[in-house]
Amino acid sequence: MALDDVAARLVRITDALHESEVPFALVGGQAVALWVASRDPSAVRTTKDIDLLMRRDDLARARKAARGVEMDYFETMGIGMFLDRRDPNPRHAVHLDWAGEHLRPGLPLPSPTVDDRTTLPGGYDVVSIGGLVRMKLMANRDQDRVHLRDMIDVGLVRQAELAGLPEELSDRLAALLNEMGYPP
Repeated sequence: MALDDVAARLVRITDALHESEVPFALVGGQAVALWVASRDPSAVRTTKDIDLLMRRDDLARARKAARGVEMDYFETMGIGMFLDRRDPNPRHAVHLDWAGEHLRPGLPLPSPTVDDRTTLPGGYDVVSIGGLVRMKLMANRDQDRVHLRDMIDVGLVRQAELAGLPEELSDRLAALLNEMGYPP
Protein backbone atom coordinates (compact mmCIF):
# COMPACT_ATOMS: atom_id res chain seq x y z
CA MET A 1 0.00 0.00 0.00
CA ALA A 2 2.85 2.38 0.81
CA LEU A 3 4.31 1.82 -2.67
CA ASP A 4 0.94 2.62 -4.20
CA ASP A 5 0.99 5.92 -2.28
CA VAL A 6 4.46 6.70 -3.65
CA ALA A 7 3.38 5.88 -7.20
CA ALA A 8 0.26 8.04 -6.88
CA ARG A 9 2.29 10.94 -5.43
CA LEU A 10 4.81 10.60 -8.27
CA VAL A 11 2.10 10.77 -10.92
CA ARG A 12 0.37 13.72 -9.21
CA ILE A 13 3.46 15.91 -8.97
CA THR A 14 4.92 15.03 -12.38
CA ASP A 15 1.58 15.54 -14.14
CA ALA A 16 1.13 18.90 -12.38
CA LEU A 17 4.63 20.04 -13.39
CA HIS A 18 4.09 18.93 -16.99
CA GLU A 19 0.77 20.76 -17.17
CA SER A 20 2.43 23.91 -15.81
CA GLU A 21 5.36 23.47 -18.23
CA VAL A 22 7.91 23.41 -15.41
CA PRO A 23 10.99 21.51 -16.62
CA PHE A 24 12.27 18.85 -14.22
CA ALA A 25 13.92 15.45 -14.14
CA LEU A 26 13.45 12.58 -11.75
CA VAL A 27 16.64 11.74 -9.87
CA GLY A 28 17.47 9.44 -6.97
CA GLY A 29 15.96 6.03 -6.41
CA GLN A 30 12.94 6.62 -8.66
CA ALA A 31 15.25 7.49 -11.56
CA VAL A 32 17.33 4.37 -10.88
CA ALA A 33 14.17 2.23 -10.77
CA LEU A 34 12.90 3.61 -14.08
CA TRP A 35 16.26 3.20 -15.82
CA VAL A 36 16.70 -0.35 -14.47
CA ALA A 37 13.12 -1.22 -15.50
CA SER A 38 13.97 -0.09 -19.03
CA ARG A 39 16.45 -2.99 -19.19
CA ASP A 40 15.11 -5.60 -16.75
CA PRO A 41 11.88 -4.97 -14.83
CA SER A 42 12.60 -7.94 -12.55
CA ALA A 43 15.76 -6.21 -11.28
CA VAL A 44 13.95 -3.11 -9.94
CA ARG A 45 14.18 -2.30 -6.24
CA THR A 46 11.42 -0.37 -4.56
CA THR A 47 12.06 3.08 -3.20
CA LYS A 48 9.85 5.13 -0.94
CA ASP A 49 10.85 8.67 -1.79
CA ILE A 50 10.72 10.96 -4.78
CA ASP A 51 13.53 13.31 -5.76
CA LEU A 52 13.16 15.94 -8.47
CA LEU A 53 15.82 18.04 -10.15
CA MET A 54 14.59 21.49 -11.12
CA ARG A 55 15.84 25.00 -11.64
CA ARG A 56 15.63 27.25 -8.62
CA ASP A 57 14.21 29.96 -10.90
CA ASP A 58 11.20 27.74 -11.60
CA LEU A 59 10.28 27.30 -7.93
CA ALA A 60 7.39 29.81 -7.93
CA ARG A 61 5.70 28.07 -10.87
CA ALA A 62 6.42 24.66 -9.36
CA ARG A 63 4.91 25.72 -6.03
CA LYS A 64 1.76 26.85 -7.80
CA ALA A 65 1.55 23.55 -9.69
CA ALA A 66 2.09 21.57 -6.47
CA ARG A 67 -0.63 23.51 -4.64
CA GLY A 68 -3.02 22.46 -7.38
CA VAL A 69 -2.45 18.80 -6.42
CA GLU A 70 -2.60 19.43 -2.66
CA MET A 71 1.12 19.68 -2.00
CA ASP A 72 2.76 22.57 -0.20
CA TYR A 73 6.35 23.76 -0.32
CA PHE A 74 8.49 23.63 2.81
CA GLU A 75 12.15 24.07 3.40
CA THR A 76 13.87 22.32 6.27
CA MET A 77 17.60 22.63 6.94
CA GLY A 78 18.12 24.00 3.44
CA ILE A 79 16.24 21.14 1.75
CA GLY A 80 13.24 22.11 -0.35
CA MET A 81 10.31 19.72 -0.54
CA PHE A 82 6.67 19.39 -1.45
CA LEU A 83 4.62 17.88 1.36
CA ASP A 84 1.37 16.13 0.63
CA ARG A 85 -1.43 17.72 2.64
CA ARG A 86 -2.91 14.26 3.26
CA ASP A 87 0.40 12.91 4.57
CA PRO A 88 2.66 15.81 5.62
CA ASN A 89 5.55 13.59 6.70
CA PRO A 90 8.93 14.80 5.36
CA ARG A 91 9.91 11.15 4.82
CA HIS A 92 7.11 10.96 2.26
CA ALA A 93 7.83 14.32 0.64
CA VAL A 94 8.89 15.11 -2.89
CA HIS A 95 12.45 16.34 -2.32
CA LEU A 96 13.99 18.97 -4.59
CA ASP A 97 17.54 19.16 -5.88
CA TRP A 98 18.60 22.36 -7.62
CA ALA A 99 19.79 21.90 -11.18
CA GLY A 100 23.27 23.11 -12.03
CA GLU A 101 24.14 23.81 -8.38
CA HIS A 102 26.42 22.04 -5.92
CA LEU A 103 24.11 20.01 -3.72
CA ARG A 104 26.57 20.23 -0.82
CA PRO A 105 29.69 22.30 -0.26
CA GLY A 106 32.87 20.58 -1.33
CA LEU A 107 31.36 18.33 -4.00
CA PRO A 108 33.52 18.18 -7.13
CA LEU A 109 30.69 18.78 -9.61
CA PRO A 110 27.35 20.59 -9.68
CA SER A 111 24.16 18.63 -10.22
CA PRO A 112 23.08 18.11 -13.84
CA THR A 113 20.86 20.62 -15.60
CA VAL A 114 17.22 19.82 -16.30
CA ASP A 115 18.12 19.67 -19.98
CA ASP A 116 20.26 16.59 -19.21
CA ARG A 117 17.24 14.29 -19.22
CA THR A 118 15.51 11.56 -21.19
CA THR A 119 11.84 10.68 -21.40
CA LEU A 120 11.43 6.99 -20.60
CA PRO A 121 8.41 4.78 -21.32
CA GLY A 122 5.45 5.94 -19.31
CA GLY A 123 6.34 9.56 -20.07
CA TYR A 124 8.71 10.02 -17.12
CA ASP A 125 11.41 12.68 -17.51
CA VAL A 126 14.49 11.14 -15.92
CA VAL A 127 18.00 12.52 -15.60
CA SER A 128 20.43 10.96 -18.07
CA ILE A 129 22.47 7.93 -17.09
CA GLY A 130 25.63 10.06 -16.98
CA GLY A 131 23.99 12.66 -14.75
CA LEU A 132 22.53 10.02 -12.46
CA VAL A 133 25.87 8.21 -12.16
CA ARG A 134 27.63 11.47 -11.23
CA MET A 135 24.99 12.29 -8.60
CA LYS A 136 25.17 8.79 -7.10
CA LEU A 137 28.99 8.83 -7.06
CA MET A 138 29.04 12.22 -5.31
CA ALA A 139 26.48 11.20 -2.67
CA ASN A 140 28.37 7.91 -2.13
CA ARG A 141 26.06 6.53 0.57
CA ASP A 142 25.45 2.78 0.87
CA GLN A 143 22.14 3.13 -0.99
CA ASP A 144 23.86 5.07 -3.78
CA ARG A 145 26.44 2.33 -4.26
CA VAL A 146 23.62 -0.26 -4.34
CA HIS A 147 21.84 1.83 -6.99
CA LEU A 148 25.04 2.01 -9.05
CA ARG A 149 25.51 -1.77 -8.74
CA ASP A 150 21.94 -2.27 -9.97
CA MET A 151 22.63 -0.07 -13.01
CA ILE A 152 25.90 -1.90 -13.68
CA ASP A 153 24.16 -5.26 -13.33
CA VAL A 154 21.64 -4.52 -16.11
CA GLY A 155 24.27 -3.04 -18.43
CA LEU A 156 23.43 0.65 -18.07
CA VAL A 157 26.86 1.63 -16.72
CA ARG A 158 30.24 0.56 -18.06
CA GLN A 159 33.77 1.95 -18.37
CA ALA A 160 32.63 4.67 -20.78
CA GLU A 161 31.06 6.47 -17.80
CA LEU A 162 34.58 6.95 -16.35
CA ALA A 163 35.47 9.49 -19.04
CA GLY A 164 35.40 13.07 -17.83
CA LEU A 165 34.87 12.27 -14.16
CA PRO A 166 37.11 13.85 -11.52
CA GLU A 167 39.64 11.33 -10.20
CA GLU A 168 37.84 10.74 -6.90
CA LEU A 169 34.57 9.86 -8.67
CA SER A 170 36.33 7.87 -11.39
CA ASP A 171 38.07 5.79 -8.73
CA ARG A 172 34.75 5.08 -6.97
CA LEU A 173 33.09 3.93 -10.17
CA ALA A 174 36.13 1.90 -11.26
CA ALA A 175 36.07 0.08 -7.91
CA LEU A 176 32.38 -0.80 -8.33
CA LEU A 177 32.89 -1.94 -11.92
CA ASN A 178 35.88 -4.04 -10.88
CA GLU A 179 33.95 -5.54 -7.95
CA MET A 180 31.23 -6.62 -10.40
CA GLY A 181 33.64 -8.17 -12.88
CA TYR A 182 34.14 -5.28 -15.31
CA PRO A 183 37.79 -4.30 -14.81
CA PRO A 184 39.09 -1.20 -16.60
